Amino acid sequence: MNKQNTTERFLEQNEIIVSKTDTKGIITYANQVFCEIADYSLGEVLGKPHNILRNPDMPACIFKLFWETIKSGNELFAYVVNSGKNGVYYWVFAHVTPSFNEAGTITGFHSNRRKPSESALKAIKELYANLLRAENACSTRQDGIETGYKMLMNLLKEKEMTYEEFVLSL
Repeated sequence: MNKQNTTERFLEQNEIIVSKTDTKGIITYANQVFCEIADYSLGEVLGKPHNILRNPDMPACIFKLFWETIKSGNELFAYVVNSGKNGVYYWVFAHVTPSFNEAGTITGFHSNRRKPSESALKAIKELYANLLRAENACSTRQDGIETGYKMLMNLLKEKEMTYEEFVLSL
């Protein structure tokens, strides 16, 4: 973990973090569990970009996959490490879906996050560390994202799985 992350928090088995954003990722709703685990008040997160939770140990290429998937109208399951205030961090298994209006236009995004299994986290932490090393070895952020993304896609091709199949198999 990055040195800024000093305290790990854990969701209880029955807890669910819920948040909603607009199409640009600005938080429009957060439940009490979201605020408690991240040490933010509701007033501190509403109207803020969801990436205030961005943890430096999270590979950017996973967010590239997130945005490509949900902006195309599809849901995505993924493991994510988030940061809260004051050095807290926590792992979640996220399910992100686009929200649509009656005309079928995406109006925002809805995310439910649950406690991940320890066995899944072991595999994900190793994968994410490798992706992050590959990203950080590049001279620019964009090159790093592309390098990590290609690495991820090659892994999935080797496994003959989609990303969703991969994370759901853990």
